[in-house]
Amino acid sequence: MYQRINITLPNETLQLLDRIAPKGDRSHFIDQAVKYYINAEAKKNLREKLKQGALRRADRDLGITQDWFNIDEESWQNGK
Repeated sequence: MYQRINITLPNETLQLLDRIAPKGDRSHFIDQAVKYYINAEAKKNLREKLKQGALRRADRDLGITQDWFNIDEESWQNGK
């Protein structure tokens, strides 16, 4: 289902739009551009959340790594 909306764009933006999408194809182009932008923003936000989570858990993860390293090292030395 489609819905008609009325938007206002700066002249420069409209000129750019007209270079890429002919007047009869503007709606399709804008639809694709909005979806692309929202997808890109969602990915950017997810990357940032993952980064922040990794930073928050860095000390814990380093501790786990050290524990396993020590166990592995001990097992290796006892196996000699």
